[in-house]
Amino acid sequence: MAIELDKFDRGILAILQADARRSAESIGAQVGLSASAVQRRLARLREEAVIAAEVAVVDPRRVGRPLTVIVDVEVERERPELLHALKQWIGAEPAIQQAWYVTGEGDYVLIVTARDMEEYEALTKRLLEDNPNVRRFHTRVALGTLKRGLALPMEQALP
Repeated sequence: MAIELDKFDRGILAILQADARRSAESIGAQVGLSASAVQRRLARLREEAVIAAEVAVVDPRRVGRPLTVIVDVEVERERPELLHALKQWIGAEPAIQQAWYVTGEGDYVLIVTARDMEEYEALTKRLLEDNPNVRRFHTRVALGTLKRGLALPMEQALP
């Protein structure tokens, strides 16, 4: 359910998505609010779960995980208990960075990070052994990163 956001909220969110370390004073100066007004709005946005998390973006190459793999997973049956078990497995696997339940040829699209192909192969072996409902999977190896991010466009954001 969408939350009603005014131009100040959208401006604050646009700034935070670019740099979550910005101070309330700095944000307030940019959007035209006092630091205390920014802090109150931030508290509300966190309380209403508009701001779901504030995290550090880590360069995978710098921490020894240069391989990014996009995996299409197809299941045998779409019975709720089998899908639930697979979703639980996906959610618990740290190497899976993003997972999408999708329409089309496959049922899930996974974004996976790994140190090398051997580590990725071990993950796919666990995927098949732990989830007998997985019919097949297709792997695409990312050759380069064109864009990486989670920032959402903030229509009507302040400059």
